[in-house]
Order: sequence, then C-alpha cells, then structure tokens
Amino acid sequence: MSYQNTRDILRQQGLAPKKKLGQNFLVHRHTAERIVAAAGVRPGDTVIEVGVGLGALTVPLAGAAARVIGLEADSGIVRMHEEKRDLPANVTLIHADVLQVDMAALTEQAGGRLRIIANLPYSISTEFIFRLIEHFELIETAVVMLQKEVARRLLAKPGTKEYGVPGVLLAACAEVTPLLDIGPAEFHPRPRVDSMVVRLTFHPVPQRVSRLGEFDRRLLRRIVGGAFGQRRKTLLNALASTGLVRDKERLAACIGKAAINPSVRAERLEIEDFVRLSRSIRAAMETDTCDS
Repeated sequence: MSYQNTRDILRQQGLAPKKKLGQNFLVHRHTAERIVAAAGVRPGDTVIEVGVGLGALTVPLAGAAARVIGLEADSGIVRMHEEKRDLPANVTLIHADVLQVDMAALTEQAGGRLRIIANLPYSISTEFIFRLIEHFELIETAVVMLQKEVARRLLAKPGTKEYGVPGVLLAACAEVTPLLDIGPAEFHPRPRVDSMVVRLTFHPVPQRVSRLGEFDRRLLRRIVGGAFGQRRKTLLNALASTGLVRDKERLAACIGKAAINPSVRAERLEIEDFVRLSRSIRAAMETDTCDS
C-alpha cells in the first residue's frame, strides 16, 4: 500500500473517505506491520479487527494470527472486499458497527475473551473506550489507534488537566500502555492531529485492578461522572447535585468516611479514592446514613 495506491483503489471502486464515518486509511504497510508486532499478536490468536478499511492492517494481522474477524461499518467497503475476494482466507468480514455489535456473541464466535485491534474513526473513540469498559470482563486486550490527545487522557495522572472520566474508569478495569506514535503522513486523508497506539490490558487482571476488590461499578461511574462534571467545584459541591445522598451533610460524612477531604477537587483523586468513596456512598444509599 502507498498514498497513491490507496487513492487509486478508492477511485477505481467508486469510493471516497466519508467525513460522516471519520475515515482515515492507513497507507503504509510497514506501519501496519509495526502495529501488529507491537500488539504482540501470536500465531494461535483469533483477533477482532475494528475498522477493516482497505485491508492495510488486515493483511499483516492475518499473517500473524490464526484467524481475523473484521468488523467494518462502511457497506461500500464490505461490498468491495466481497466482490474482489482480496482478503486472506483466514479473515471473516462482518458488516457491523462496533458500537452496536453484540459483544457476548462476538466472544462465542472468537472462542473466548476478545483480542481487539482497532483503527477506528476518532469521532467515536471515546464512546468505543466506554463500550470496552462496559464489557471489560469479555476482553483480554485491546490495541487501539487514538488521537494523541485522547490517548494522553487515558494515560493521565491525577492533578493534570488531561485527567478525567475515561482515564479513571479505565483504571478500574485495565492497564494502559503506550505503544507507538503515528504521524498524519501515515493516513489518507491526512488527519490534522498526531495519533498514538495504546494497549489496554483487561485480562489477566492487572495487579492494581485486583487490589481494588469488589465494588459497584455502575455507582462508580455515576460518582466519577458527577465529580468531573463540575471539575472546578469541590468534590462535595460537585457531588451534591447528583442526588446520590439525601443531603449535603450526609454526603460530607460519606466523603470523610472514605478518608477524603470534601474540599478536594476530583482531579486530585486516585482510582483507589473513588472506589472507597463508592463503597461509602453505597452504604449510605442502603442505610440512609454515613455514620460509622
């Protein structure tokens, strides 16, 4: 593949990058091969590829894995591959939107926890990350190409402006590892931003996640969303509007019971702090008190 070759294929097939789908096609095979190598794809693996596109990543994936299940939302691209039969024999192409696909059914098709490699539109990347978090128990790893700014949010530490909801919720179920930086010249059309490939490891369960123990994940999401929804406010004032606890005095008691200063801002809290707070608020919701 090359920049010109990619343009020629699209023109010949009567296709064009769709702004609605946010399509940016990989144009250099060596970049795709670097992604596959960095992802650690093994010969016996079944890999879920999200965003097959013209197959730039699919072909080296198929060469490294036992099987590739490719999800592609663009019906024109699916039609092209079906007519040309240009994908390797160990690739199963599915016309599907990854934000709508049945993840449990996908695990049955893959024969176990999902190993995902995704080069998907940046416009849906955050929503995609939340979908992975929602189904974390079904996933082994996800290697994802992201806008660099989004990747930095997932890697951000407390006290930084990039630290927020996606990073906190991901820390509750996975470990994030940066793999590769990818420049705009690797795509057609060229995006106006740099990209980064990251690995999200869900299983085996990372040690930090294991140490968190059991907690109410839906409640955690409500707490984290509420806390960062008004991130300039103190934790107490930000959470007071969520209605999770009956009144502000009880809420302050819950925060204190979790060994957190009510006047701190959300961006200062580690995932362990949020988990303790979720347990304290859960107890309050069940007993209508935060008293010891």
